[in-house]
Amino acid sequence: MKFNRLLLSVMLTSLLFSCSISHKINTAQEEWLPLFNGKNLDGWIPKIQGYAVGENYANTFRAEDGLLKVSYEDYSGDFTDRFGHLFYQQPFSYYRLRTTYRFVGEQASGGPGWALRNSGLMIHGQPAESMGLDQNFPISIEVQLLGGNGVDERPTANLCTPGTHVEIDGKLFTDHCINSSSKTYAGDQWVTVEILVLGDSLIQHYVEGDTVLTYSKPQIGGGVVDGFDPSVKRDGTPLTGGTISLQSESHPVEFQSVELLNLEGCMDPKASNYKAYYLKHDGESCRY
Repeated sequence: MKFNRLLLSVMLTSLLFSCSISHKINTAQEEWLPLFNGKNLDGWIPKIQGYAVGENYANTFRAEDGLLKVSYEDYSGDFTDRFGHLFYQQPFSYYRLRTTYRFVGEQASGGPGWALRNSGLMIHGQPAESMGLDQNFPISIEVQLLGGNGVDERPTANLCTPGTHVEIDGKLFTDHCINSSSKTYAGDQWVTVEILVLGDSLIQHYVEGDTVLTYSKPQIGGGVVDGFDPSVKRDGTPLTGGTISLQSESHPVEFQSVELLNLEGCMDPKASNYKAYYLKHDGESCRY
């Protein structure tokens, strides 16, 4: 009997220890959310200039062969400034966003010269539903994706600011675009870009694991956006979060994956959904 009690005590102690270790490991394990499921565009909302929210003109955005593709093969006539964006349905504020993309094929007929091998990831954007029918770009921060043209140096993960400004090195940056320090990626090779977004306090761009651009204090302001509702564009308003969208600017592009690690959640270690990597506390999400 004493042996059985001792054995039971040892087993319970071992179990509790294992559970404790398992909990610690689980709280540190990153739970990435795949925004693209590899099968369809569930959870995404298209908005193309000149068309209503939700209308995916000529199947511009499509899921094929396990990829999220931006295609113009079904277009009737020239591109004619039909700039488009595919919005994820949920806004975010503190997160890491990661995608692997490549440019393929030829630019659509009638596409502007600057849009050759050019696309982007829009963050801190306005909701798709708030865009004007003929609005060309969402008020947002653009992580510009560029591919090499065989002649010029064309870094990727640059910064562009449609209807916005940011601060770089403590000074307000009012130009439309600034290049990152990345190298040029030519051809149809896959490139992985990641963005660290901490509300309006810090945003960093990474290319293949290297930091290539850092800035802060994104805010509404400036131009390079047409057709917007004036009530939406309140210059000087800090951008602490917003929508994420993928661009369609006339050159075919493919996304192998689009995934997000939310850095906002329950930071109480006593909660069952606590994660050690969270950086912003959301007390209402805690579960006990």
